[in-house]
Amino acid sequence: MILDDILAHKRHEVATSMRRRSLDSVRSEAFRQPTPRPFGANLRATTGSPARLIAEIKRRSPSAGAMADVPDPVVLARTYQANGARAISTLTDGHFFGGSLEDLRAVSQAVTIPVLRKDFLFTEYQLWEARAAGADAALLIVAALASPLATPGNADELDHPLEVGDRDLDIARERLAHLLGVARGVGLEILVEVHDEAEAAVALSVNAAVIGINNRDLRTFITTLDATERVALRLPRGTNGPVIVSESGLHDLAAVERVRAAGAHAILVGEALVRAPDIGAKVREMSGTVLVPGVTDAHGLHQSTSAPLDNPA
Repeated sequence: MILDDILAHKRHEVATSMRRRSLDSVRSEAFRQPTPRPFGANLRATTGSPARLIAEIKRRSPSAGAMADVPDPVVLARTYQANGARAISTLTDGHFFGGSLEDLRAVSQAVTIPVLRKDFLFTEYQLWEARAAGADAALLIVAALASPLATPGNADELDHPLEVGDRDLDIARERLAHLLGVARGVGLEILVEVHDEAEAAVALSVNAAVIGINNRDLRTFITTLDATERVALRLPRGTNGPVIVSESGLHDLAAVERVRAAGAHAILVGEALVRAPDIGAKVREMSGTVLVPGVTDAHGLHQSTSAPLDNPA
């Protein structure tokens, strides 16, 4: 299973990072970062407005292979921001996705909207590493935290091979609760990713403020928007409920409107953007943003209000 392969490789990757640089050094850099930019609050679309877009910098993936040559992620990030993205997701996994912490650091310094570190995170070290590189938020995946391969440890322990086993959502809950506490101390908001109702229950049990519903099953890599429609029904609505983000399988406006109607406040899109012949136009399409001459907001943009008025807030 690809998730197991990723986690097994990630253990060695984190061990190498720990040996190369001490946690104290990483923490010191993290504390020198500017005040984090609000992530969740920037994603909560209001009733009648389009879904807010987290635009992803993505070169390749295990499921889709090579997608785009991104020689300068800063250029792409600025294009995303200029055309209406509300946050940027930066993949930092190099082996499987072609990203890096250097991408994250450069993007964070180049834009004014919040930046998410997207990776397979399961240790305190990785959260501090994210903040040190300028991330405002980080991804925690319940399916990954439920794996025996997500057992944390020091460098030597991480290099020790572990047996692949069944997912344990009780362990995932414990790990998630712990890492959310660490994230608060680090200064990171967390996007908690789930795929099914059982994982959503884990996210709710720890009061996750931002919940991402991945339409792709990381165990089978089958993608269906039914996941957002099904899981969103189990999540509280209204201003006291979590911000709901729909992830994966979103390639056109019809898909965006479908998950928005299901309750998603925001969407996370990568492949459809980086493969588009006109990236700026695709960002505007997916975010419901139109350029209005003479009208300037924080991004020089105006969001369309063409989305159905009964869309959930």
